Amino acid sequence: MGKHTPLYDLHVAAGAKIVDFAGWDMPIHYGSQLEEHHLVRRDAGMFDVSHMRAVDVRGCDAQAWLRRLIANDVAKLTTPGKALYSCLLQEDGGVIDDLIVYFFSPSHYRIVVNAGTADKDIAWMRSQTAGFNVDLTPRPELAMIAVQGPNARAKFWAAFPESRAASEGLIVFQAAEWNDWLIARTGYTGEDGFEITLPAAQAADAWNKLAAAGVKPAGLGARDTLRLEAGMNLYGQDMDETQNPLESGLSWTVDMKDATRDFIGKSALAARQAAGALRQFVGLVLIDRGVLRSHQKVVTAQGSGETTSGSFAPSMNQSIALARVPAGVKPGDEVQVEIRDKLLRAKVVKPSFVRNGKVLIQEK
Repeated sequence: MGKHTPLYDLHVAAGAKIVDFAGWDMPIHYGSQLEEHHLVRRDAGMFDVSHMRAVDVRGCDAQAWLRRLIANDVAKLTTPGKALYSCLLQEDGGVIDDLIVYFFSPSHYRIVVNAGTADKDIAWMRSQTAGFNVDLTPRPELAMIAVQGPNARAKFWAAFPESRAASEGLIVFQAAEWNDWLIARTGYTGEDGFEITLPAAQAADAWNKLAAAGVKPAGLGARDTLRLEAGMNLYGQDMDETQNPLESGLSWTVDMKDATRDFIGKSALAARQAAGALRQFVGLVLIDRGVLRSHQKVVTAQGSGETTSGSFAPSMNQSIALARVPAGVKPGDEVQVEIRDKLLRAKVVKPSFVRNGKVLIQEK
């Protein structure tokens, strides 16, 4: 038996198909993954993401420590509640995890890490605190619910009208504290919405109030196809400890502007950049009939590569993938993907495929 979130009993009562995900028993769907996908693109759906781990960072050296710890620069965060996305790197530039950091003050931040890597991440963070006055406090007593879709915020306010004053002015990637909740305008679907962090004891009531406001549950299956359409990476597939962010479509999460800031992995990434001939991260749209999956060989004029994530894209009615391919491959190029011992044609595109309900890639 895996670990259970505070909402597990509600998932079972709703008839969810439960699967193991990183050691947690989680809902993959509630009857139709396809319907849940379209629900989020067209209206509003909610996901239980309580398996993710929040870690509070406090201390007079919190900012200095985070500037050393992660590849992006938290010094850019000056507005309370503002967040940034980054990677936690090894010295060789390999990705330990991707994460979000929320800023409350230079001495108080919150990090949110992935479920499958939480224990490893926290152990690594603790190993890097020597010489810094910081305190790390994991928050397993908190639950997280993501409400996503074009109508997500309106339906959230219908369920919790008293929260509107605190959250209506939020810009994307900003959070507000409301009572003992953190309401963040973040997500993992390519749609607008909120991610709410709240005490676990309040999670079931919040879930039921959202349901009463017309927000239907969605499982991890739809979450995966939504994030793939949005061109968002999944740790363990699109990057891991053997891959660096520069070759995983995550260069934008690496900030080297401040020459005086030496973050873990910086010298390795700088050397990789200097060497040139980086592999690159692209999107693929399958032209021939078939389904793209992860770990399929990609044949290009510049050499071979590999798909990292792939699936049927419900919003496009096509099969798509993210792939790591040799430098020199360009959007618009036609490549071949090896599927069941056959080479099928695919077009190279620039992710994202779908954002805010709009299909960005039109080529068949």
